[in-house]
Amino acid sequence: MSTPFDAAMAAITAAGYHNHRLETHSDLVSDGVVADLRVACEAFRRDLEDGVVRIWKNVASPGDRKRKVDLFVGEPGSDGGPDIGRVRIAVENKSVITAHRNRTNRFDDLSKVLAAVQGARPGALPIATVLVGVADRVLNVPDHVHKFFRDRDDAFRAQVLPRLSTGDETLFEEFSWAISENRPQDPAQTVAMFRTLPTRGPAQTHLVAYDSVLLVPVQIDNVHPPALPRPNSLGIDVDADYRECIAKTCRAYTARYHM
Repeated sequence: MSTPFDAAMAAITAAGYHNHRLETHSDLVSDGVVADLRVACEAFRRDLEDGVVRIWKNVASPGDRKRKVDLFVGEPGSDGGPDIGRVRIAVENKSVITAHRNRTNRFDDLSKVLAAVQGARPGALPIATVLVGVADRVLNVPDHVHKFFRDRDDAFRAQVLPRLSTGDETLFEEFSWAISENRPQDPAQTVAMFRTLPTRGPAQTHLVAYDSVLLVPVQIDNVHPPALPRPNSLGIDVDADYRECIAKTCRAYTARYHM
């Protein structure tokens, strides 16, 4: 089973760089999870085909700042739209790549989404995915390089974009002021933090916890081609973890909504 994270790496390659300000990677991961669940889970596939549940993206949830859920699968409300009280599966996708110092903010984001989803429907299946960057330095294109060419987009597209994610290390020298540095221990510390997010088994709907938390090491620095390292220094088996997430989600979905 290929993972949605492979599709995200391919999309970054095609775009030239990872734009953490956009939802491109999140949408690809969400689409991949749904597609794989349709194939692997008969109960889920039947509910989609029969219109029992529908799929929405970026749905506002109650709580802090009207936070949005990246992927929302649920029974339609009375108006045919999403109803947070009828959510069945919620997927939230984050990344900690450009600067690991932001890990606490992303952790808080996931904690708040979890509270909103579980507060609305304890039996819903919340899933979190986190891309964890393992590069020691990242060329911050969206926040710095592209902004430097703010009024010269044609120049950016002609002089910089074709060189991104190709291995052209002169970019690090040319835009040294746009580099985000990460310490060697940062990826492991980020993984350790996100592993403290609570998780639960299929029958433990009384717990406020994620049903699955996927931590995905990625090699992204916007200079070299992006990659999903297998194996990796963090000892994470991305393929096995993803297969288990799909299987576990199917088991829990079937138990909670078809028994």
